[in-house]
Amino acid sequence: MTMTISFKELGLAQPLLQATEAIGYTQATPVQEKVIPAAISGGDWMVSSQTGSGKTAAFLLPLLNQLIAANPNGKPVPGRAEPQVLVLCPTRELAQQVSADAINLVKFARGIRIATIMGGMPYGKQISQIKGANLVVATPGRLLDLSNSRAIRLDKVKCMIVDEADRMLDLGFQDDIEAIHELCSDRGQTLMFSATFAPRIMQLATSLMNNPGRIELASAHDKHENIAQTLHWADSVAHKHKLLSHWLSDPTMEQAVVFASTQADSETIADSLRADGHEATALHGAMPQAVRNRRLQSLRKGQTRILVATDVAARGIDVPTITHVINFGLPMKAEDYVHRIGRTGRAGRSGVAITLAEHRDRSKIRAIEQYTQQPLQAEVIPGLEPSEKSRKPSHRPGSGRPGRSFGGKGASNASNRHGQGQGEGKTFKQNHFAKPSGPKFAGSGKPSSGPKFGGSGKPSSGQKRTFA
Repeated sequence: MTMTISFKELGLAQPLLQATEAIGYTQATPVQEKVIPAAISGGDWMVSSQTGSGKTAAFLLPLLNQLIAANPNGKPVPGRAEPQVLVLCPTRELAQQVSADAINLVKFARGIRIATIMGGMPYGKQISQIKGANLVVATPGRLLDLSNSRAIRLDKVKCMIVDEADRMLDLGFQDDIEAIHELCSDRGQTLMFSATFAPRIMQLATSLMNNPGRIELASAHDKHENIAQTLHWADSVAHKHKLLSHWLSDPTMEQAVVFASTQADSETIADSLRADGHEATALHGAMPQAVRNRRLQSLRKGQTRILVATDVAARGIDVPTITHVINFGLPMKAEDYVHRIGRTGRAGRSGVAITLAEHRDRSKIRAIEQYTQQPLQAEVIPGLEPSEKSRKPSHRPGSGRPGRSFGGKGASNASNRHGQGQGEGKTFKQNHFAKPSGPKFAGSGKPSSGPKFGGSGKPSSGQKRTFA
């Protein structure tokens, strides 16, 4: 039986303990148990954990704790745009989610202000909001725009967090991140969170961090025990629609995210579902930010039952009532499969992930199995069986040819340099599916698994809940 510890045992300030208790969480998740003491102790850290594991609170709580300690009397913050903590996110949706979590955590603290900087929103409003902000959550492109126009100074940043670093590279933000790194080069701490420590992440870490320690609680090969994964072979798009309709009629379904390959597909599928009487709406990167915000809010409030989205929604959606994820279109890269299915089974709940594939998609299924080192079990629904050609046995994971990407030579989509939040930006022509084999960091005397807790493993009385 895994023992958990309370936030109180992690030495957090009283206002933060009040906030977590008000939200309804008292027990730390494994990533919070490891990261919070490590971040409070200082130094640079690379952290890997599964989506939905509570990593946002894992980096927010120790940094907010430091801000409270630096201003114990809660004095008002001067009205200058000179943040002490900077959180970089790859998408607008994720930036908004992180900012909302931070605001909830400081509701009982004085002298701390949170601001969000991202594309798609009016400059004037954001410039006003960042004045006096201690902690700023930003997408890289808009942050650099405001820095270049001298609307914000980054030389007072003491800690920088790079969230979803692997996604940052997929969207072509490496140059922007390195430019921001130079602007806040006097900081004392950098925390990097990534799904895996692939060689390209190691290269980025080398340029941003100083002899970092590592906390690794997950890898691409970890099995999502609380997510039931199923594969259905289909003969055609029409056959896939029938399979989709079957699963959306599942009485256990509360809310579902249906993933489409393109923006046009997301609109078409949503239209088809609405015509069949389903409550469905589309979400993709070409929509105005205000529209995206309204549709996500509708999902969070339970007003939208089915969201049909591109990979813009693969990260940054934290809605515990999403019970089903359906891959109608397969992801461009195998690692995005892991992030897609992570939209369900959050906060300790169980979930269902269904993948619909045609015969032409076999190479993509091979790549997913090779990346996760786990087979996707094909199942058949009575009355919706595929033809014999599609029912041939699948392959063993890892049997695909390494180094091959989904889309062939032309698979990389181009986007503008500041395409944050679009979810369909530039991709790198690297081996996305090879097993990560980057060099190990020697660390700086810190244990890679985080500090040990002496005698703090006893759970507190009362209901055991975790912040996710």
